[in-house]
Amino acid sequence: MAAMTHRERALAVLRYQPYDRMPVVHFGYWRELLQKWAAEGHIPGSLARAHGDGNPADRELDALLGWDFNWQCMFYPDHGLRPGFESKVIETFADGTEHVLNHLGVVIRRKPGAGSIPSEIRHTLTDRASWEEHYRFRYAWSEERVTKSGVLVNDRVERFDEGGLAFLREGDRDYLYGLHCGSLYGDIRNIVGVEGGSYLYCDDEDLFTEIIDTHAELCYRNVKFALESGARFDFGHFWEDICFKNGPLVIPDVFAEKVGPHYRRITDLLGQHGIDLVSLDCDGCIDALVPIWLENGVNTMFPIEVGTWNASIAPWRARYGKALRGVGGMNKNIFALDRAAVDAEIARLRRLIELGGYIPCPDHRLPPDARWDLVKYYCERMRERA
Repeated sequence: MAAMTHRERALAVLRYQPYDRMPVVHFGYWRELLQKWAAEGHIPGSLARAHGDGNPADRELDALLGWDFNWQCMFYPDHGLRPGFESKVIETFADGTEHVLNHLGVVIRRKPGAGSIPSEIRHTLTDRASWEEHYRFRYAWSEERVTKSGVLVNDRVERFDEGGLAFLREGDRDYLYGLHCGSLYGDIRNIVGVEGGSYLYCDDEDLFTEIIDTHAELCYRNVKFALESGARFDFGHFWEDICFKNGPLVIPDVFAEKVGPHYRRITDLLGQHGIDLVSLDCDGCIDALVPIWLENGVNTMFPIEVGTWNASIAPWRARYGKALRGVGGMNKNIFALDRAAVDAEIARLRRLIELGGYIPCPDHRLPPDARWDLVKYYCERMRERA
């Protein structure tokens, strides 16, 4: 078989077509890891500082390590609050901890030196009055939400001028490029909180539904405008993060009723523009929500967290058949060990690759303990024909 481009082989794998070798893909890096690699002399400090998903620095790192591409190469319309709340410190405590109003209107606890997800203290959106006063107008659609391109740089979206969509209409790419279709419940959960969303559904179901419908309509219009611009995308992608280690943070039946139809509306739109692959990033144990996504046109699970519950595409494939694809499921923790651990993980992945429609990928960003030599070794081994 003639050599394929990275884009061609990835599409072939996910469409169950012949391919020359397995794509070698990743999901980015912790900033601390790049800083460590720079200190160790593997990369220049300027490369670590410039890195962002899919940008030139990311592709330079791909070439040094042996990756084909970053799965997070995609276009990001603005699906969020516009304008966001002005961030400000509400209260400062003796130990340096601060209560901060963030851009979502949520007061969070910020601790000095802490890098984890902050605790939520209180939420602005609690009832219809706060929805009408502070949020509804922030979900208004405008062309600028799409014509101002978006790329992820150091874990935040930075916006540029109209060059983004024009770039996607011109020339050929040798890697996959996706269209970010938004978050149909995860973004709302971030604003109202897990408990707040549960109470809102029970106390005012009409408002709960209205918030979901309003946000979903914004996502739909962004996707429609991007697709009709003439830009070329290889896949659609959603983000949710609405599960934890024991299951969903939302009642599956409620999710199916309130959110499912919005997925179907957007995935149907993608299909009308020739996009048959739709991936979704949701952390945690997602098993109870997989059939809802699949029934509504989301056919590729990503990143398939190995986690404490050993998530794998195998049981999903046994239950749902080839309609379900996957990207992820590679245990990145072996990059802190040795070559024997890498070999054992690759042997495990080979058995999953044989199922078809599956591309191994580290299940999240590579952490600070990943060793440069082991990442390179993994890439070399994975380039061997599956």
